[in-house]
Amino acid sequence: MRHDDPRLPTSPGFWRSPLRGTWFTSVLGLVLLVGITVLFVTGLVSYAAYNPNLAPVNDQTPDKGILGFYLFSWPTDPYWLYRLTQGLHVTLGVTLIPVLLAKLWSVVPKLFTLPPARSLAHALERISLLLLVGGGLFEFTTGVLNVQLDYVFPGSFYPLHFYGAWVFFAAFLAHAALKTPTALRAVRHLRRDEGELAPARPDAPTVSRRGALWFVGGASLLLLVTTAGQSIGGALRRTALLAPHGGADPGSGPNGFQINKTAAYAGIDARTTGGDAWRLTVTGRDGRTVRLSRADLLALPQHSAALPIACVEGWSTADQWWRGVRLRDLAALVGHDGDPPDVLVESIQLHGAFRRAALRANQVADPRSLLALTVNGEDLSPDHGYPARVIVPAAPGVLNTKWVARMTFGDL
Repeated sequence: MRHDDPRLPTSPGFWRSPLRGTWFTSVLGLVLLVGITVLFVTGLVSYAAYNPNLAPVNDQTPDKGILGFYLFSWPTDPYWLYRLTQGLHVTLGVTLIPVLLAKLWSVVPKLFTLPPARSLAHALERISLLLLVGGGLFEFTTGVLNVQLDYVFPGSFYPLHFYGAWVFFAAFLAHAALKTPTALRAVRHLRRDEGELAPARPDAPTVSRRGALWFVGGASLLLLVTTAGQSIGGALRRTALLAPHGGADPGSGPNGFQINKTAAYAGIDARTTGGDAWRLTVTGRDGRTVRLSRADLLALPQHSAALPIACVEGWSTADQWWRGVRLRDLAALVGHDGDPPDVLVESIQLHGAFRRAALRANQVADPRSLLALTVNGEDLSPDHGYPARVIVPAAPGVLNTKWVARMTFGDL
């Protein structure tokens, strides 16, 4: 068969939908231009929150090189910062899925055009398009799987999503630089029929392009209202039908709020956390070490803070009322009486990532940063980290280590 045979996708006659055209694709492209830029920025922010310019303790991408140029000490104010940025990242990513799929559908004929390259510039454009399409599908797919807690790709989500984001966004920038002027002209002048994307022999229309855009927008709106509640909380949590942490709060009472992993999943044995079995080891300046029972911790000055838990999957809790010992007071016990240093926190959990997590000095120094012993007036439940857990304002949930066994203060 010849490549211009209308039965083959390489033939312009194969693609006959009257919806395709410069105007339709341009509208979708401009929406993605804004949305993907916000996604990329909030994704970088999330990475900075996980690894706030520390030693490699929290670093899931040790070979990042110059890609970590922007890392900074993650702030503790406003205390809901990570809840906002990661909730926006995940909710917007899910909401943009119909727009992305519609955009890919609108340009798919270009992937089959022959010859593959008419010039060096055309070859570079085709390569950037392949990276754009492949990178976009990879980033959105891995992101959705991680949100659904059903991650199936080989290797860790963090480096794959991080490096994939840089490859995708580089191709996205190149494509945007080439196509944004055309898209703006097409939308400004309402040129709905011109352009190489329009079919050579269109079929009879069954819906207008404007109607198709309304359909895409309605699908995005549906995903928005069935996802956003996991970040907003309150009564809206029940609308988060597509989010694993949507719906009603698990259980009831003071400990009846969302968790990511249970004590059973983490391999926590009640025999190692109850009674006299558990001790917290705190090490500081010149190797000074103290070992504290839960009763010892309760005898220290107790402080309270109302803070949420916000996770990389986009879900967050409402503010919970935590009470325990300030991290900076624990630092003072082992010789750090002035400005407290960084701290390495280690858990007794047997399974799962971030069994060891580091916090920056500014996070330790915040008076709301606690080694919490109770929540909402009641002892922590095993699933919420009994006998003691860290809670820090604006920090990602995985850095609020549960089932803490050891804390080492000093430069990391």
